[in-house]
Amino acid sequence: MNIFVLINKYYMKKTITVSAIVCTLVMNAQTKINYPETKKIDHVDTYFGEKINDPYRWLEDDRSTETEAWVKTQNVVTYGYLEQIPYRDQLKARMEQLWNYEKIGAPFKEGDYTYYYKNNGLQNQSVLYRKDKSGKEEIFLDPNTFSKDGTTSLGGLNFSKDGSLVAYAISEGGSDWRKVIIMEAKTKKIIGDTIVDVKFSGVSWYKNEGFYYSSYDKPVGSELSAKTDQHKLYYHKLNTPQKSDKLIFGGDVKRRYVGGGVSEDEKYLFISAANSTSGNELYYLDLSKPDAKIVTLIDNYENDNDVLDNKGSKIYLVTNYKAPNKRVVTFDLANPAKENWKDCIAETENVLSPNTGGGYIFASYMKDAVSFIKQYDYNGKLVRDIQLPGVGTAGGFGGKEKETTLYFSFTNYVTPGTTYAFDPKTGKSTIYQKPKVDFNSADYESKQVFYTSKDGTKVPMIITYKKGTKLNGQNPTILYGYGGFNVSLTPSFSIANAVWLENGGVYAVANLRGGGEYGKKWHDAGTQLKKQNVFDDFIAAAEYLIKENYTSSDYLAIKGGSNGGLLVGAVMTQRPDLVKVALPAVGVLDMLRYHTFTAGAGWAYDYGTSEQSKEMFEYIKGYSPVHNVKAGIKYPATMVTTGDHDDRVVPAHSFKFAAELQAKQAGENPVLIRIDVNAGHGAGKSVAATIQENVDMQVFTLYNMGVKELK
Repeated sequence: MNIFVLINKYYMKKTITVSAIVCTLVMNAQTKINYPETKKIDHVDTYFGEKINDPYRWLEDDRSTETEAWVKTQNVVTYGYLEQIPYRDQLKARMEQLWNYEKIGAPFKEGDYTYYYKNNGLQNQSVLYRKDKSGKEEIFLDPNTFSKDGTTSLGGLNFSKDGSLVAYAISEGGSDWRKVIIMEAKTKKIIGDTIVDVKFSGVSWYKNEGFYYSSYDKPVGSELSAKTDQHKLYYHKLNTPQKSDKLIFGGDVKRRYVGGGVSEDEKYLFISAANSTSGNELYYLDLSKPDAKIVTLIDNYENDNDVLDNKGSKIYLVTNYKAPNKRVVTFDLANPAKENWKDCIAETENVLSPNTGGGYIFASYMKDAVSFIKQYDYNGKLVRDIQLPGVGTAGGFGGKEKETTLYFSFTNYVTPGTTYAFDPKTGKSTIYQKPKVDFNSADYESKQVFYTSKDGTKVPMIITYKKGTKLNGQNPTILYGYGGFNVSLTPSFSIANAVWLENGGVYAVANLRGGGEYGKKWHDAGTQLKKQNVFDDFIAAAEYLIKENYTSSDYLAIKGGSNGGLLVGAVMTQRPDLVKVALPAVGVLDMLRYHTFTAGAGWAYDYGTSEQSKEMFEYIKGYSPVHNVKAGIKYPATMVTTGDHDDRVVPAHSFKFAAELQAKQAGENPVLIRIDVNAGHGAGKSVAATIQENVDMQVFTLYNMGVKELK
C-alpha cells in the first residue's frame, strides 16, 4: 500500500495532502498546529492490581507499516514547521563554517606504523591515517566509504600486540549491533570471517591467533527492540567460521553485561560480569596453562571493580570497595582475598579515575567537576602533580608500558579541545595539536556557582556566556543536565554551543545527583526511590538562573539526552510553568516498560522496575513522563528527538510521549517530534546529520522564545 494512503487512512484528522500540512504550518506558525491524529487502541496492563492504559502500545512495533507511516507523517509536520523559521539557513551556514576546521586525534603506535584520526572539517566520519617510519602518510581506513549516506560508522578498532592484525567494528544505521572485520594491517587485506551480531563489546587479541568478544543471542522478534539480557564471552580463532567460536563465559547464569580483556603481557584473560550498570563480578583465566579453569576473584555485584594492570601475578585493581570515591589496590593472584588487598593509591575526598602509560599510573581526579592529575609509580609513590593548561577537563595519558611519549587532551566550555604531548620522565608537556577554530574564546567566560536544591543539598553548576552579558532576565538560556548512571558532566567545548553563545545565548550545565561528580554516594542519592532528587536539583538550577536574572521562564530551555531525556520529560510534566522550551532527546520516557526493551533491564540499579514492588511501581509511575501528561495543561514548546534505529533507548519511548503531548496540549506551544531515519542513539552519527539536528534544536528554541532575527 502506498505510504501516503496509509498516512491518510490511519493518522490524519482530515483528508489533506502533505503540501496542505506544510502550507497550514507556514500560515499558522505560532498558532495551534493541526497534528496528525495518532490512533488509540484498547490496551491495559495491570500492576499490583492497578490498571494502566497504554493506548499507543502499537507504536512499539518498529517493524510495522503503521509505525513507519506515523514516523513519516510526524516528520512532515516537524520539518514543515522548521523550514518556515526565517533564520534556519543562516544559523546552519554559521554552524557549518565554525565546524569546518581540521581535527587531528592523538597518534598511537601499532607495529611499524603510527596511526591517527583526521577529519578535514565537514567529513561525515573521521578518517584513520597512518605513517610508516619514513613519514609517508596514507589512508588506512575511511569510514566515509562504508555507505553512501554516511549512516555506517566505525564502531571500534583493536590491533594485535605486534600490530600486524586489526579487527574493526562497523555500526549500520546507528545500531548497537556490530559487525567485526579482520584485516592484515600491512596489506589491508581482509581475512577470515566477518563476525556478526556483536553487541556491547570490545575486541581483545590473544597473540596473533584470535580474539575475545561479547554478544547476545539474536533476539526473537525485532533486533532493535526485543529484550537482550544474556551476554556471553566468545573466543574467535582466526580463519575459522564464527559458528565454531568457543563460548568462554556466560552460558550458565544469566548476566546482562560480560566483557573480557587480555593483559598486556598476554598471560591472563580478565572477565567482568554484571547484571546492571553498577557493580560487577571479576574472574580470570591463566592463558599460559592450556587446561586452566576460570578462577573467581570477586563473586558479587556489590562494588565496581576494574583491573588496571598487572605485573606478573601482582594485580592493580580500581575499586570502590570501602572507598566510594575509588582507590587502587594491589594483591597477588595466589592470595586474592580482600583481606590481602593493599592500597597503592588510597581513596581521597575526590573521585579517582586512573590510567596507565609509559610505566606510570596517572590518577585523574575531579574536584567540583574539574580535573586535576597526579602521576604515581607502580609502588604508589607520587612522582608529580601534572601542570594543566587551565581549569577544565583533561583526559588521556594512556599508552603501552614502554611508550616514551604520552598524549592528553584539555578542554572547557570556551576552549576547543587541544592535544598535548607529555614526557612521563620529565613531566614536560608541549602542544601537539591546537585546532584553528573561528571562535574567540577570550570574549566568553564560564562561572561555577553552587545553588541549593529542595532538600538543602548544594549542587554545582557552570554557566557560560559572552562577557558583558546583561543580567536582565531576557537572555535565551539552555540548561543542560543528565543526573544518572554515575556519569559526570565535565567542561568541554562544543561547536553547537559556541554558535548558541555567539547568538547571545547562555549555556548552563548542572551537576545533578545521580551523576558521578562526587562518587558513589552522589550517584546513589539519585537512584531508585531517590530519583526525585535529580529532578528537584534540575528544577532548583532553573530557579537559580531565573532568580539571578540570567534568564526568565520565557527565555529558558531545558535539554538532555537518554537518561537526560527522562530528566527533561519529568521536569516539564512536573513544572510545565518553569520553562519556555523543552528538548528531550532519545529519552527513557515510559518508565513502566523501559526494562522490557533490549538491554534496558540492566538500568534497574538506577531506576528500579515497575515489577519490583508495589512501592517502586507507584514511585516510578509518579514521575514517568508518558504517564504524567495531563489534559488541559499548557506544556512548554517541545521538540522530542530520536532515531528510528535506536536500539538502546528504543524510539517507542519518544513516540508515545509525543503522542500524549500532542493529544493533551492545552496551550498554543508546538509539540513536535523529529525522527532521524537510519540513525540510532547518537554514536557514529554523521557530521551532516549532527549539524542539522543541532541547528533545528536551536532555531526551534529561539523561535519559540520570540527571537525574530539572529544577532
